[in-house]
Amino acid sequence: MSKKTRHSKGEAVPHGPHPSSSAWAAAAAGFEAKSPGSTAAYRAARPVAGPGLVVVLPGRPFDLAAVDPEAPRDADKPAAQTALAVERARIQSFQERLYAEHRRSLLVVLQAIDTGGKDGTIRHVFEGVNPQGCQVWSFKTPSREELDHDFLWRYHHHTPGRGMIGVFNRSHYEDVLIARVKGLVPEPVWSQRYDLINDFERLLTLSGTTILKFFLHISRDEQKSRLESRLQDPSKRWKFDPSDLAEREAWDDYQAAFQDALTRCATEHAPWYVIPANQKWFRNLVVARTIADTLEAMNPRFPDPPEGLDGVMVPD
Repeated sequence: MSKKTRHSKGEAVPHGPHPSSSAWAAAAAGFEAKSPGSTAAYRAARPVAGPGLVVVLPGRPFDLAAVDPEAPRDADKPAAQTALAVERARIQSFQERLYAEHRRSLLVVLQAIDTGGKDGTIRHVFEGVNPQGCQVWSFKTPSREELDHDFLWRYHHHTPGRGMIGVFNRSHYEDVLIARVKGLVPEPVWSQRYDLINDFERLLTLSGTTILKFFLHISRDEQKSRLESRLQDPSKRWKFDPSDLAEREAWDDYQAAFQDALTRCATEHAPWYVIPANQKWFRNLVVARTIADTLEAMNPRFPDPPEGLDGVMVPD
């Protein structure tokens, strides 16, 4: 993979063979000494960028169209698949520590246009993770009860508790994406939601939740190919919904909505990461590596055992 990648209005920096160990060695020691509610501590628990990981810089315009959805030319599929197994093992190891420590949590947010690969990312990245310490929530059309509350209510209810990894398959961003594109609420309503989302994510961060937000970026041609694949493969036809074709007609509107959400909700405490996702194997590796790096930066520790265990004998 390339040593350095740079996209317009976004930034990626070198990512060596052992990125988090070297990049966060100094930060990790100070991180443990800080309280779980420290904004500075959670700002430190961020992975460095690498090939394929485009960081949306807070406070600066972001041009989504300038990000290439293809994997770097020198990316190697067999090597990426081997590396994915390593990253999954890292996630499994750190998840066990996070669960045992029971002080903090991690929220992974996945957003993409239809066929963008949210389900596949979850399936491949979190394979082997203990389900006792990881919960996945998929947000569909709001129920009547959910509509009777503020728009963030149903999401807040499912944020991860201490020791947990939570995964949002779609998320609170649907209320500035589909609600905007389909005109479910008027512009004066959805336009105020960006600031409310930023406040919501800041609250979670101050409460001990590290937030990772991934936008899985595919091209229009790739979406067409994936929709055709669903039609042609009997085992995938159940995934095809005729409404997907109507949604595809709104491609440009969705791209504009995604770009605004990325620009307006990229913050120091909850940055956005754009992942080139045309190649699923590359997407899986980049997401897994970033989650593993973040968990390593958080540096969860097993709690100290009770005193006096050295002399304990287990009876026959």
